Amino acid sequence: MKNILIFGGAGYIGSCATKHFLDNGYNCIVADNLIYGHKEAVDMRAKFIHADLLDLNSLKDIFKNNKIDGVVHFAAFAYVGESVANPQKYYQNNVVGTINLLNTMLDFDVKKIIFSSTCATYGEPQYTPINEQHPQNPINAYGRTKLMIEQIFSDYEKAYGLQHISLRYFNAAGAMGNIGESHEPETHLIPLVLKAIKGDIEYISIFGNDYDTPDRTCIRDYIHIEDLANAHRLAYEKLGDYNGCINLGTGIGTSVKEIIKAAELVSGKKCPIKYAPRRAGDPARLFADNQKAKKILGWEIKYSDIKDILQTAWEWENNRRY
Repeated sequence: MKNILIFGGAGYIGSCATKHFLDNGYNCIVADNLIYGHKEAVDMRAKFIHADLLDLNSLKDIFKNNKIDGVVHFAAFAYVGESVANPQKYYQNNVVGTINLLNTMLDFDVKKIIFSSTCATYGEPQYTPINEQHPQNPINAYGRTKLMIEQIFSDYEKAYGLQHISLRYFNAAGAMGNIGESHEPETHLIPLVLKAIKGDIEYISIFGNDYDTPDRTCIRDYIHIEDLANAHRLAYEKLGDYNGCINLGTGIGTSVKEIIKAAELVSGKKCPIKYAPRRAGDPARLFADNQKAKKILGWEIKYSDIKDILQTAWEWENNRRY
């Protein structure tokens, strides 16, 4: 049985991936500093270790005291606006922390890693759907940290034989059983829409209604968390056969207004909205070409209907534990 270290495994995507790996016969060791993660989200079958990527001693202890065959790396700061205002925080945590992790892996002869990357490495889209050959020109420090890490992996592959796959997510969404989306502060559209419908917040802001799209609002690619989790396991099982990057998205674009309409249908309630000016750097359309994931990983999407994704999120929002 394989032993997987899941760093950042108390976060939204990491906790879902942990459950999926466990359900498919893996042993999981979850490490997280709990700055943004939720220990309540960590599956009870996993071993939990409170640790930080910037603490080399705690990193070495993890590898010294546990048999680890490979790593799935989710741990990162991920607020785009904050990364622009405070890039030092992002380069230190995301880049230096990952280098610490990689060097510790090499010290203990662990050479398999799946990395949580992002479509933010592409920057402003030159075309859609976006494939892996699209130029990478990130427009914020968050995206640049992820791109730097992808490039570091390539150098470590050539020098040390590192086996790596970077998964470039589009928009994670939905819930998986008792694991759902809970951030503080919350900036993601779907949980904010559901909170507005519940009355937890006064309204949802629609940033711009003058885009060149059918309903004049931004279009994004929303991928269910269970489909994301499955892709991580499939990617781990392809290490050694393939090194590089793979997009994870449905390939389907859904507008802000379409999200709100679907949420209203699922909940049976109206969503209060207000229009606000465009946000800087928000492209009109952003969705994935996912053919590489299908071809290399054999990945099949379970949740292609946005209403099904929202149904899982709505159920979790009404029964949330954290």
